[in-house]
Amino acid sequence: MRKIISFMHLSLDGYVAVPGGALNWVTVNEEIFSHVGKRIGTTDTAMYGRVTYEMMESYWPTAGDQPNASQHDKDHSKWYAHAQKIVLSNTLSGGGRTEVINSNLVARVNELRQQPGEEILVFGSPTATHSLMQHGLIDGYWLFLNPIILGGGTRLFEDSEQRTKLVLDDTHRFECGVIELKYTVNR
Repeated sequence: MRKIISFMHLSLDGYVAVPGGALNWVTVNEEIFSHVGKRIGTTDTAMYGRVTYEMMESYWPTAGDQPNASQHDKDHSKWYAHAQKIVLSNTLSGGGRTEVINSNLVARVNELRQQPGEEILVFGSPTATHSLMQHGLIDGYWLFLNPIILGGGTRLFEDSEQRTKLVLDDTHRFECGVIELKYTVNR
């Protein structure tokens, strides 16, 4: 069965987004891009919420073709073009290698989990991640803990009556102070 892994940047105080959605608080550099690129390269499916998907669609299809494109931009643009994309949205329609799930979330996600392929990475997308969490559809968390306190915004783990035990699989410290944390949901 394919696992669904939430890939998210996180502040020390547990926020994944600031009001308005700006990402200028996230620490990224070539070391992180290289590390993430290796892991993403083994994945064939990306899942997004509508907002994150629209942001990705506005950049990645042509990012690698730009004259000043970094190696990361070229590599990720190529991966993005070939990856199956799944979007959780009530307003979009799919096409090409993009499937939109706008109803029967649990049934459709469970069908996708049974299909051949690698894990499904949920990129950012706090609202989509919260929906998947509510239904117990997240199998793991791939978190990048950023050395910043935001003081407000959208939390990854909102107030919930649902207790979820996690098993720490791995950690990695980057020179810039970001710490990667990989957890599996302990069912």
